[in-house]
Amino acid sequence: MPFWYSHSKLAWFLLPFSLLFWLISQTRRVLFSLGFIASYRAPKPVVIVGNLSVGGNGKTPVVVWLVQEMKKHGWRVGVISRGYGSQAKTYPLLVTTDTHPFEGGDEPVLIAKRTGVPVVISPNRRQAVELLLKQGDCDIIISDDGLQHYKLQRDVEIVVMDAERGLGNGFVLPAGPLRELPARLKKVDLIITNGGKNRYSDVVMSLLPRYAINLKTSEKRLLSEFSAGAAIAGIGHPQRFFTMLEKLGIKLIQTQGFQDHQHFELAQLEKFSQNQPLFMTEKDAVKCREFAKENWWYVPVEAEITEVEKQGENLPHFWQKIGELVERYKNV
Repeated sequence: MPFWYSHSKLAWFLLPFSLLFWLISQTRRVLFSLGFIASYRAPKPVVIVGNLSVGGNGKTPVVVWLVQEMKKHGWRVGVISRGYGSQAKTYPLLVTTDTHPFEGGDEPVLIAKRTGVPVVISPNRRQAVELLLKQGDCDIIISDDGLQHYKLQRDVEIVVMDAERGLGNGFVLPAGPLRELPARLKKVDLIITNGGKNRYSDVVMSLLPRYAINLKTSEKRLLSEFSAGAAIAGIGHPQRFFTMLEKLGIKLIQTQGFQDHQHFELAQLEKFSQNQPLFMTEKDAVKCREFAKENWWYVPVEAEITEVEKQGENLPHFWQKIGELVERYKNV
């Protein structure tokens, strides 16, 4: 909501509802912490990648980066997810590179394609973990989202935040974009800000686009070879994608943002000219391959994580903790 990121009177009007939301969520969290509501401890260390605010902040690139880095350490990794937007007939579901995005959800399918590790989706995270471990032993489990899913106990928490939008007006839903108050950040292990540094940053993530891939032919071209085109984005913050292309020198003649996890049909995209490239995110491309036109291109991005200047110890401490957790669970 735009008013979440401005000085709007509407936010103050909604504050009583936000107070109720906070009381309910805080009570629920306390009941979990005291053991009055049962929670599940997985037999392997669990790393949560989540956020405080609603909307796209860049969790999926972080999950892909984490998997790639953990594999470099020689650890066997599995990913679980709620599978938001998926329409599977039964859960839990093992998502593979061949799973249809309608069934498995766009982000889990993307993660499976990019990482090659087992991905399991289910609203019930315990069921997801149990099916994941049946696929083969793994050393560590990454949960895509679920910071507020306290039914699943966790060992490490990572918060991903849009550097520019930050925490908005600082209010919880519905007056603001937050699921929990900013004080929650003091209890997480790593704060990754997407697109730059802000007051909360532990490390900074840059999403680096290098080339575009044709949905129809799989041809790969450097983005520097394109001068103009149209663009769509069905992500939490579409303007970020459009701005990225424009900064690369691509003149966008037409753009259209869709809701996050949009299920696309050909009719929605036929209005775009076939005489110029139509760019989309990799997340959108997994849902458009079946009816793709020859002028449709998707732009994969790679996450580059760098330390905040003058700190420089956050990542080493983070990886040290992960290594210690892996060894500890092996001895359980």
